Parts: sequence; C-alpha cells; structure tokens
Amino acid sequence: MDLRALRYFVEVVRANGFTRAAEHLHVTQPTISKMVKQLEDELGGPLLLREGRGVQLTDAGQVVYERGLQVLAQAQLLRQEVAEVDGIARGELSVGIMPTAGHYMAPVIALFQQRYPGVTLNVQESGARAQRQLMLEGKLDMALGLFNAPDEALHTYTIAHQLTRVVMARHRVVDENAPVRWQELADLPFLLYTSDFALHEAVLQHCAEAGFTPRVQLQTRYWDFIGHLVAADIGVAVMFEHVIAKYDAQRVASRPLVGPQMGWDVVLMWRPGYRSRAAQAWLDCVREVYPQPLYGATPPPTASIEKSR
Repeated sequence: MDLRALRYFVEVVRANGFTRAAEHLHVTQPTISKMVKQLEDELGGPLLLREGRGVQLTDAGQVVYERGLQVLAQAQLLRQEVAEVDGIARGELSVGIMPTAGHYMAPVIALFQQRYPGVTLNVQESGARAQRQLMLEGKLDMALGLFNAPDEALHTYTIAHQLTRVVMARHRVVDENAPVRWQELADLPFLLYTSDFALHEAVLQHCAEAGFTPRVQLQTRYWDFIGHLVAADIGVAVMFEHVIAKYDAQRVASRPLVGPQMGWDVVLMWRPGYRSRAAQAWLDCVREVYPQPLYGATPPPTASIEKSR
C-alpha cells in the first residue's frame, strides 16, 4: 500500500473535500483524485462519496480512515526512530506556537538551533484551541498553548502566568489601575479573536455568566489589528498582559478585569507516551530558558546560547 495515497485520502477526509485537501498538501486536485482512486482500486471498492462540495465516508472508508491514522502515525514514529540512531544530528521537529506568544519561543528557537543545527524545525501558527487539537491528532510534537484548568489528555510545562485586562481607546481610560467588572462592558461593542483561540470562548462564557451577550463588532486572528481597531475606538477587547504591553500606550489603555478575574498559564504541551530525542531536546531548552514561570507582561529572557559542543 502506498503511504502517500493513504495520506492524501486522510487529508481529503479531514478537509472535507478534494480542493481544500489539495491546498493543504500543495499538490494539484487531479493528483489527489488519482491517488485516492488508486487506493480504492487496491482495496476493492469506494471509500468516499462526493456530496456537493464535500465528501462522506462509506463504511469501508470509515475503517480505512481510522486505521490509516494509526498507520501514518506509526510510519512517522519509525522515521523519527531511524533518524535518531545517530542521536539528534538530524531529523525533524514540529512545534506549534500561538501568534500572540511567539516572543516566548524566540529565545528557545535560538538556543535549540545553535545546539542542534541538523534538526529541521517546522513551526505551525494557530490559536490555542487549534494547537491542542493538532497535538491530540499527532500533527505536532510540542505546542505552546494556554490553559486555565488542568488537561488530563496532555503533559505540560508552565512558562508564564497571565491575567487578562480590558483594552480601550486611550481617551476612555482615566485610571489604568481602576478595576472594571464584566457587567460594566455589557453596552460596549467587542473585538474578539476568531473561534479557534481559547480566549474567544472564554470571553463569551464570562459575558454570559455576567448576564449579557456581547455585541461583537469584528473578529480577527491578529492581535496587532485588534490594537489598531481599539485605538480607533471601534470597540473594546479583552487581551493578555503580554499583548497589551506591545500596544501604543499613547493610543490604547487598559484596566484590570474583575468579578471574576481571568488568569491563564502559558504552557508547553505534549502527548503522553513516546517522546523523540528532538522533542526532549526542545523541552530541555524550554526548561533552561524558563526555569521559573514569568508573571504578567515580564518580557522573556535573552537566551544564553552556548556554542555547540
């Protein structure tokens, strides 16, 4: 069985369509269609039914999809183990990083690449909720995410503790130390991250607990865009301290949120079980750069990079 055909089939199912799968895999749609047809011919029957612009699994397709995930995971594990026969002089490492938290990983990347220049580092950027799902699907070796409660499905190492504050146009804030309760935001327009960010759901939940549904003016994946929108007085946003510290203080101000206060941990996360040498080396670098968690908007340290031995 051709593993590439199996990988293409799995991606078609995940993307719910041949066109989107082709975009994700950076190949042409006819190539994917040909490989899936080849797999169906080899296995003796149809695996997918086209429905409009999407697809539906046949009974046989469901079996192939579930077993295919296991086969592809084992193939990846085999490649990792073979690459590690000579240590971690070569190989690959897939790491997820939230767009708002790349500054935490910059010194770690510098240290890791200095020590292990032969390891190819693949970085995936997405929101915290998406990072967790990618971890559980085995698409990432390590990921930087946000937790506000323990997660039994993953192991974690805490890098920083963060609180959220409400961000407003500068002219709206007289005293940046004066707390604001969630109920006081009920009549204001909100600017939110998109739904794949953990903060999106958390804000909606806290507003509901405060007795109102926020009037969402706009949603975006970009923290800096939110800052520009707030500065233009288009709405208010609930953001983390380390992000607020990057905004122009002459145009944007913030106040602490209470009733309740919302705190999060910035954590490195990974799946239980086997951990490649490259993943272990990454974890070691993270622990070296962050022997203790940071608090608030404290900037990450500059990594002390040793020459490779």
